[in-house]
Amino acid sequence: MKELLRMFSRRWRLATLLVIAGAGLCVRLGIWQLDRLEQRRAFNSRVQAQLDQPPLTLSGDALQQDLYHMEYRQVVVRGKYDHSQEIALSNQYWENQWGVHLITPLIISGEQQAILIDRGWIPGAEYQSQDWSKYHEPGEVIVHGVLRRPLSKAEMGGRTDPTLSPGEALRKTWNFVNIEQLARQISYPLLPAYIQQAPDPAWSGLPYRSQPELELSEGPHMSYALQWFTFAILLVAGYPFFIRRQERNTLSRRSEQPSLPGSSDEIQHRGRVHQGTTR
Repeated sequence: MKELLRMFSRRWRLATLLVIAGAGLCVRLGIWQLDRLEQRRAFNSRVQAQLDQPPLTLSGDALQQDLYHMEYRQVVVRGKYDHSQEIALSNQYWENQWGVHLITPLIISGEQQAILIDRGWIPGAEYQSQDWSKYHEPGEVIVHGVLRRPLSKAEMGGRTDPTLSPGEALRKTWNFVNIEQLARQISYPLLPAYIQQAPDPAWSGLPYRSQPELELSEGPHMSYALQWFTFAILLVAGYPFFIRRQERNTLSRRSEQPSLPGSSDEIQHRGRVHQGTTR
């Protein structure tokens, strides 16, 4: 009780409030890291469940499945590209070289639906030429790859694509594969996910194709959480000892300080001498 009263005394009140706020912040950051850990575990579980599934052939009843929630599932689809409605995904890099990814609607064989295919990377100079015909793939093709979820904005920073106005001409460059917006300018009904095409040993040259790099670990979130909780404990447990030491140092300095002329001790001594002389 005595320590508590001392902590909230006039001398230490502000420091105590700062220590409480600092400890609370550390606890909150630790809880945030635990939340991040749970999100990471949920993501890993979701992805692993799809990786364990056999490749899905996109035709018939498979087109009615919840493809959005099947991200990273391997898929196979047959169809024909419509290069007239092809777009470029901006600011993509291949071995530190700037360029774009070509996103092309594939009309699924025997169906009245299309799915967007990320066909891979081309250099920025080729993109700026606006002539991508050298990369066209005519006729029926078979595409192998993985399902990916569309994006409408960046996970950090808030970057988005401008909203497409009704009747606006084909916009050729996009920041994200935003299927909801792209469906307004593509003349086929689009499936709710797109395919990131896998590399093919028989395919050489551009566009360069790759698959997502997945790290299915729990990351450093648990260790970060323990660090923040440790900082909070050190603040709360160590603060009373700090106050006690500071108080002791203050008392020690006062006891060691010599009496100065005109101090209360000297005044009392002079008073006693004066009284003795009068008598």
